[in-house]
Amino acid sequence: MPNDLSPTARALRALEILQARPGTTAGELAARLGVTERAARRYVGILREAGIPVESARGPHGGYRLGRGTRLPPVHFTQSEALGLVMAVLGGQPAAADTDDLVGTALGKVVKALPESVGRQAAMLREYASAAPDPYSARPDPATTSELVDAVAARRRVLVTYRSEAGNEWEAEVDPWSIVVRYGRWYLLCHSHRADAVRTYRVDRIRAVRPTGHWFEPPKGLDPVAVLEENLGLGWEFATRVVFDAPPAEVVPWIRPPMGRLEPLGDGCVLLGSTRNPDMYAQEWLARIPLSFRVEGGEELRAAVAALVARFTAAVADTP
Repeated sequence: MPNDLSPTARALRALEILQARPGTTAGELAARLGVTERAARRYVGILREAGIPVESARGPHGGYRLGRGTRLPPVHFTQSEALGLVMAVLGGQPAAADTDDLVGTALGKVVKALPESVGRQAAMLREYASAAPDPYSARPDPATTSELVDAVAARRRVLVTYRSEAGNEWEAEVDPWSIVVRYGRWYLLCHSHRADAVRTYRVDRIRAVRPTGHWFEPPKGLDPVAVLEENLGLGWEFATRVVFDAPPAEVVPWIRPPMGRLEPLGDGCVLLGSTRNPDMYAQEWLARIPLSFRVEGGEELRAAVAALVARFTAAVADTP
């Protein structure tokens, strides 16, 4: 959570947390708010001063909860906020235009609950706007995603059961640092104790999440998006090594983070990484780079590049 939020904004966020998770402890509330336990108790005090009954109980089943019968004020949207919400949902999940879609059903309920003066344009936008499906997006299970978010917020180590695209399945004990959404795909950024390294797991391929009794502290100053980008090209089955004669400054604009890490090498540079799909690496990534390079490894990538070269050579050969 951003550190520049006002006390009022954090108190309202605390109210949302207590409404969704009765029995939240001061420590859990502090973790969700990104503040100290002392500060979390202060925000609870602000709610009580505003007349909202927040009860507290000690013991293993204790924590904060809203008093019985507490009625919260309805959420109000401006027309711009309502339109922005519909656009964001359709842009992020085109299937939401269908009323049978889970998110589409939820969006429909929100739009219907809006006052006529605000909801009319939002309803028309949803009815008449069309969104093309993203073939590369992948929607994870909401329950699995929620379990991971809870573990991230509580800084609790978990065991995840993961299934690769090839169908291989394994269990890993991880410190879940963050959930990152990148180009329609959801990733778990974590430290894997199995590999003793940073790992990025596709959330839609996580089959189960089980909490452990261990806790962790994420790296200080963690930038989840930047770290994800740096590690997307590492840890896959097939190693890659591509050497460029050009200096790094000329090569960098053509390198996508999942391709690996670019390092200086003499007067040029070397791209070190890994891939689960050598053919895709050769055809979709290397073939687009307008610079000279040599594929020195691994053998699977060299074979994929050789096959691509042979196909292109045959395409321009003289007709017999």
